[in-house]
Amino acid sequence: MSTSAHSWKGLPIGAKAFVGLVIAAGMVSLLEAAIHQSSKNIAEFICYLGIAILASRLRVILPGITGTMSVNFLFILVGVAELSYAEALTLGAVSMLAQSLYPARPTAIQLTFNVCAGTVSTALAYLVYHNPLANEYIASRPLILCLAASTYFIVNAGSIAAVISFSEGKPLQQILVDCYFWSFPYYLLGAGIAGVIGWFNREFNWETSLLFVPAIYVIYRSYRLYLGKLEDEKRHVEEIADLHLRTIEALALAIEAKDQTTHDHLQRVRIYAIEVAKELGMTGTDLEALHAASLLHDIGKLAVPEHIIAKPGRLTPEEFEKMKIHTVVGAEILERVRFPYPVVPIVRAHHEKWDGTGYPYGLKGAEIPIGARILSAVDYLDALASDRQYRRAMPLEEVMKRLVAESGKSFDPKVVDVLKSRYRTLENLALAHSAGAGNLALPAELKITRGQAPAAGYENASVSDAPGREATFLSSIAAARQEAQSLFELSQDLGASLSLGETLSVFSVKLKPMVPYDAIAIYILRDEVLMPEYVNGDNYRLFSSLRIPLGDGLSGWVAQNKKPIVNGNPSVEPGYLNDPDKFSTLRSALALPLEGVGGVIGVLALYRAERDAFTSDHLRILLAVSGKMALAIENALKFQQAESSATTDYLTGLPNARSLFLQLDRDLARCKRDKESLTVMVCDMNGFKKINDRFGHLEGNRVLRLFAQALKDSCREYDYVARMGGDEFVVIAPGLGIEAAAKKVAQIRPLARQAGFDVCGEEILSLSVGLAVSPDDGNDAEQLLTQADRRMYLEKQKTPTQKDQRLHTRMKCRLTIELHPQGSAAPVFGNLIDVSLGGCYVETSAILSPGSGLKIVFSIDDGTLNAEGIIARVHPGSGVAVQFKEMSRESREKMYRILEFVQSKTTLYNDRYMQNLLKR
Repeated sequence: MSTSAHSWKGLPIGAKAFVGLVIAAGMVSLLEAAIHQSSKNIAEFICYLGIAILASRLRVILPGITGTMSVNFLFILVGVAELSYAEALTLGAVSMLAQSLYPARPTAIQLTFNVCAGTVSTALAYLVYHNPLANEYIASRPLILCLAASTYFIVNAGSIAAVISFSEGKPLQQILVDCYFWSFPYYLLGAGIAGVIGWFNREFNWETSLLFVPAIYVIYRSYRLYLGKLEDEKRHVEEIADLHLRTIEALALAIEAKDQTTHDHLQRVRIYAIEVAKELGMTGTDLEALHAASLLHDIGKLAVPEHIIAKPGRLTPEEFEKMKIHTVVGAEILERVRFPYPVVPIVRAHHEKWDGTGYPYGLKGAEIPIGARILSAVDYLDALASDRQYRRAMPLEEVMKRLVAESGKSFDPKVVDVLKSRYRTLENLALAHSAGAGNLALPAELKITRGQAPAAGYENASVSDAPGREATFLSSIAAARQEAQSLFELSQDLGASLSLGETLSVFSVKLKPMVPYDAIAIYILRDEVLMPEYVNGDNYRLFSSLRIPLGDGLSGWVAQNKKPIVNGNPSVEPGYLNDPDKFSTLRSALALPLEGVGGVIGVLALYRAERDAFTSDHLRILLAVSGKMALAIENALKFQQAESSATTDYLTGLPNARSLFLQLDRDLARCKRDKESLTVMVCDMNGFKKINDRFGHLEGNRVLRLFAQALKDSCREYDYVARMGGDEFVVIAPGLGIEAAAKKVAQIRPLARQAGFDVCGEEILSLSVGLAVSPDDGNDAEQLLTQADRRMYLEKQKTPTQKDQRLHTRMKCRLTIELHPQGSAAPVFGNLIDVSLGGCYVETSAILSPGSGLKIVFSIDDGTLNAEGIIARVHPGSGVAVQFKEMSRESREKMYRILEFVQSKTTLYNDRYMQNLLKR
């Protein structure tokens, strides 16, 4: 029985009735046991009673409530199994009494209830175990003991849970599941131990039960350890939840510090919202969610420009559209927090209106979460009752009138009714909280008096000259002329070379007369890190070793923010003076970003040993040349990249001829050292020109790519495959002997034929290969390639030339035409599928004789579009191949018109067919 139910007067009527019923049942059971006293073995009973009393002191606190449980149930089950009815009830009542009296002193009603509940539980368990009907149907004694233990658990835990449910208003099922059900396996384990004790008693004697005292202690320790872990986890969760809440409040305070006009806005909204929610019956996680949402509902304004938030006037439609995103942005930010309660829906919907005219989703009525409905009304009230940039605060009575006018339109009528009845009380509560909180708001206008300047120096584009450096008018005129000439020469020199090192060296030399320096470093931005590309002057080694992350140090800040720094501190560069033994004489720095077409590409940094050595004129000169300098560096970097990629063939991705010679020289040198052979294979495609002539250069390029990939895949990982040029490829195979090379040639020959067939559908290609082996055929690259090339052409001469079956480029088509066979008056229709200047192929089922002549009419509308030919071959039932007669110049012109007509008609029919497909 929990401490919240200690007082009899504090119990509800239902709880009182249930407690009285349990006490009456317990008294009746004890009275019956007293009337029918009996004992099998008084010593055994006293021993069990003593152990049960001791075990009653070994108890654990139940999670979630203030009640306790003891391990004495184990010996109560032993008593049920081994003792008489009176002894078992006495054991159960006394052990429950001992459990209830230690360590706290319960009230009389609680003590009586606990003893009677234990008595009733023991009595029912005893009746179940000794029930003749149960023993008749269940032959297994351990199973009956488990049934009795379950009965004891259900009655004892259920009675206590019922009182807690009545007194604390918690659901009975939830109490049983959360606080008691976890212990049910221990009751079954206790039944097993009690059965073992009973077996020992029957087989040996009852004194053996004393051996199980350590087992009792083990069970107790397992209870304590398990529940201790639960309590630690619960405490950790509570601490994390409290930390989350404090973090939320701090974050909300930081957000509101941006706008002093809403200084007390969050606290007022929070108090109003929580009190209204309690009035409407919200509890638990819903209340926690509203608490967090009331503090963080405006966090999405971080995505709204500050000039819109702080605008001293009404917003334009465009500004209001931007302001509206704060609900969605706020929800997306808070989704990442993963609150254990529904905060996000409230924040997302806190500007929805009851009639559906709100934003962002236009929810209406009950579709809007209740927390959002409360927050919407409270936020509206606070906004009107607070000073804003575009108006003064309105009196609270006038605000309530406007709020009531919007009831049923913008706001939930139930929420408005609560605010209408309690707004004065809530306002006093908010004022009292604000007065008691003191200066919790963050000081937005805080000023720190200490600290002269940042280590990197101030950004100062208008630096004044140091005393004593004021120039006379004559020297100013001379300096202007010299500066103009120097800038012109520098601009000319920057574009004179594409070498990055040469460009930077010339720049440093030309710059020094105009902007004196003791050290210069030009950093290039690569992968978010500034790398020193050119360094000269003092501390050369230090600057050359720097690797400056973007945003770090003086140069990193300049690159990230795209702003110059004048007379900064050189020692703040990351890694510059990490070693305390090192000392630098440099005291001032001038750094500015180098911006190319695609953004910042680097930083130019000049260093001097004197403090404040750089002037505004120095910065002006550097700004004048920085654009040209950045462009020159960018071009040099691109040239470097192009130069490095010049060793790769753009079409196939294989190394090109230049790379081939370099690699061959390296492999030859290595093979000479290792005394190994090296084989060079020169491959040339036979018939590749026909592919370009008949199918076009794009198809030829496809053939080259397919063959290059196949050739590379067929070679070993350390073989070198390159494209020499055109349709000629070279393979360098270190360590490959002449016999293995011959087998390799036989392996790669079919690759060319297959590549041609895959693209053209015909076996039109073959491959000629020439071999040269070092050192037998030569010791340098030129000798080997010459010998392999000569053998390749000898093999090409031996290859029989295939007769070109088609002298003219074919054109695929589909057109219905008329065939007029010689000696036949009736025309025959067919489908033209292939045509060239030399002939065509027609699909037709007509039976025609090979060698016979015929006339073909290509257009029914224009009879002049015809040609005469001879049937070259016949495929019965399928079609005929027609060879046109020798053409004169006029006939050839006519044939060109026919081909143009066929192509236009085929294109028209194809386009019409595709349109019909798209309409389906």
